[in-house]
Amino acid sequence: LLSNPFIQRTPLTQKTKRPLSLSLSRSQQQRKMPPLLTYAARVSDGLPLVASMTASSEIGDDHKSQAKELLRGLGGRTTTAKMSISTSSNKVFFYVIRDNIVYLTLTESSYPKRLAFLYLEEIADVFLESLMADHADHRNAVETAARPYQFIKYDSVLQRKQKEFIDPTSRSNTNKLNEDLMDIQSIMKKNIEEVLNRGEKLENVRDMSDNLVSKSKEFKWGAKKVTWQARVNQYGPIVAMTVFVVFVLYLKFFW
Repeated sequence: LLSNPFIQRTPLTQKTKRPLSLSLSRSQQQRKMPPLLTYAARVSDGLPLVASMTASSEIGDDHKSQAKELLRGLGGRTTTAKMSISTSSNKVFFYVIRDNIVYLTLTESSYPKRLAFLYLEEIADVFLESLMADHADHRNAVETAARPYQFIKYDSVLQRKQKEFIDPTSRSNTNKLNEDLMDIQSIMKKNIEEVLNRGEKLENVRDMSDNLVSKSKEFKWGAKKVTWQARVNQYGPIVAMTVFVVFVLYLKFFW
């Protein structure tokens, strides 16, 4: 009779633990929001050079079609170097253009915007690094690529980088965001200092312009004086000779 309550407690304890473990796994899954797909393509015609996709049911054929349409739409016109484009399915496309190559990714709308751009910047770094390791002229290799996904062997490089950005709240990604914020702050501080220095230089330019105005007035007066002296030197002897001849004639005939 005393053992019955104990026997009943054991399954109850096990039942209370299961929902807890399930809730933890669900929260971890919700926190992990990797970039769903990533493309590197030629800007001029949108030719895909390499692509990497996660094994997720969130990626549909419509997302792939939208991505390819965006890549083709960037060619032949001046575009912004980086941009985010929202879709109707709570997802966002991000792209970055470097060295005539566009790097495009698709994420959930809750994925941090700045981290998505940092991801694309690092994708660009590793892709160009791999490309330059295999090709002496990597720009020519991209320009002369004749078929889609010609550099698909770099897919593993992109996948390794993709895994680093699975969890936006991880320590490494948080540090990346903080470092990027510090870089932005230092750039803003530098720009402010340049503006202040420019203000001082403008004051100096204003003083210089005032000095130039006064000097130009002095120069103008000096130029008039020199011109008058030159005319006196040129026509003075003639005038003096004429006056002398008139004076002699006057004395001869009228005195």
